[in-house]
Amino acid sequence: MNAKNIWELAEGWVSGTLLPFEIEHITKKMELDPAFAAEFNENIQLIQTLNSSGSHKRFRDMVGDIHQKDKKKIHITRFIKLSPNFFKTAAVAAGVAVVTTAVNFGMFFNSKQKGESQYNNISREVEHIKKGQARLQEQQLAIIDSIKKINATTVPASEARYTGTGFAISNDGYFATAYHVINKGKFDSVYILCKDSKYHKASLVSFNAQTDLAIMKVEGKNFKFGKGDIPYSFNDDKSKLGAHIFTLGFPVDDFVYSEGYISARNGFNGNETQYTLELPAGHGQSGSPVVDEKGSVVGMLTAISGPEESNTYAVGSGALLELVEPLVKEGTFKLPKANKLTRAGREAQIEKLENYTFSVKVYKK
Repeated sequence: MNAKNIWELAEGWVSGTLLPFEIEHITKKMELDPAFAAEFNENIQLIQTLNSSGSHKRFRDMVGDIHQKDKKKIHITRFIKLSPNFFKTAAVAAGVAVVTTAVNFGMFFNSKQKGESQYNNISREVEHIKKGQARLQEQQLAIIDSIKKINATTVPASEARYTGTGFAISNDGYFATAYHVINKGKFDSVYILCKDSKYHKASLVSFNAQTDLAIMKVEGKNFKFGKGDIPYSFNDDKSKLGAHIFTLGFPVDDFVYSEGYISARNGFNGNETQYTLELPAGHGQSGSPVVDEKGSVVGMLTAISGPEESNTYAVGSGALLELVEPLVKEGTFKLPKANKLTRAGREAQIEKLENYTFSVKVYKK
């Protein structure tokens, strides 16, 4: 028996059209020939699968049509003998293809009416665009001009002359930075560049040149540094000698983390409003918050020593609180009361601080 005979016998077996002597002959052959038995059972399973999905009849009709067309157009130049497994593979592939085609065909007719209405709407829209192309071009140019004007007021048009760091003291736009950052000559404008890569223009609110502190305010309406209140608090008392501290700043165009400890309770030339820190720092980090292990801001970086020393100086939070006290009493803003960083790990503390620490950029004409 060749592959075609086995397939036809399997069809007859499944459809129940075999004669009794044929059934007896097949049964005996299956007992004597295990290979035939396996082949025959596989064909039965394939036919049953195709029948159950309603695809077997369509497959035979399709094969018949192809066969009739091939009779009319004979271009075969050579014959290739195919193995029996080919017929099984072809049957499965064709069955899947027929089922897929039938499903897609049904889906097309189910959505035909919806598609027609959408197509008509699109066609009218395209025609409208063709007729009003000149008018739309004018509108587009007007939109582009308005965007340029908006950008001109929110994004600096030139490179910053000086840079530093700042950190929020209230979530509605007030922040602290080093006064010398914005006082290197008369400045035209000051912007902050936040974590979201957006620029925000800021104006000076208050300052103390002796302590090197400046309070500024973002000019945008309804501006917020982040969600909810500022997560850190400000330590009014002087921290102890040897206390571990860290900071975030912008000596480059990205956050830089540094850690160290308080090496002296007073600063440069014995300045009692300052600390001396054993902490690596560089240009651009002036105005960076100095934070203790509990997440409280204990000071702000203001200066570094000369080449012969490795000291870093920070003004204490006490001087900052004195500067903002009149503003708080006036109701200008409220300082955060709760410290949400106390129980957080260092990585979590840094992640929170990144939303409230930013680069300060000063521009001059």
